[in-house]
Amino acid sequence: MKLDILVIAAHPDDSELACSGTIASHIDKGYKVGVLDLTQGEMGTRGTPEIRLEESKEAAEKLGLSMRENLKFKDVFFKDDFEHQVQIVRYLRKYKPEIVLANAVTDRHPDHGKGGVLASKACFMSGLRKIETEWDGQPQDVWRPQYIYHYIQNNYIQPDFVVDVTEFWDKKMESIKAFKSQFYDPNSKEPESFISSSGFLDFIDARGKEFGHSINTIYGEGFTVERMIGISDLFNLK
Repeated sequence: MKLDILVIAAHPDDSELACSGTIASHIDKGYKVGVLDLTQGEMGTRGTPEIRLEESKEAAEKLGLSMRENLKFKDVFFKDDFEHQVQIVRYLRKYKPEIVLANAVTDRHPDHGKGGVLASKACFMSGLRKIETEWDGQPQDVWRPQYIYHYIQNNYIQPDFVVDVTEFWDKKMESIKAFKSQFYDPNSKEPESFISSSGFLDFIDARGKEFGHSINTIYGEGFTVERMIGISDLFNLK
């Protein structure tokens, strides 16, 4: 199965928090979108890998993803090295996405910036013929995505472009709330974490409105680019 867009995320729920409105809007347009989670988020304060896997499946169903898989890298301790890069390369060559959405270039959680760099390097390596990979014992063809964009997470980064996700904001919030173990629940007996506080989802809403306001709409999601975007028609700009 070929994907149009592959979202690469350091942790389960990274993609939901940062770019699930964009995911939902493009699925609505008929594009095939998948998510590749790098870790199981096992170092998180709340939940377990098993719980987060089930939550990931629920979020995937709510968004209508074409695939969601987890590489089970070690949360916090995974490295930006050949061993990890080539595992991502195998998935890029399997699903052949035109666009990759990756973690923020820098953020509060060090896995985010590290995951973004790792995904970017893997996208380049995936196009190198002398890096040989296999899937189910069969050699894979090389594949390099046309574009890689980095979604913005906790820390504010000036976006290079903003996607209007107003129509899909409710679906975004549904996908986030699928991760019941991670976010605010007054009945939970687990210790409070940075993202489980009662005000965290208000912050997500405010960030969406901030980016939306910047493009004269209600809600938006921001992205940064690795190279200049070119256009051929000024009337395609919003």
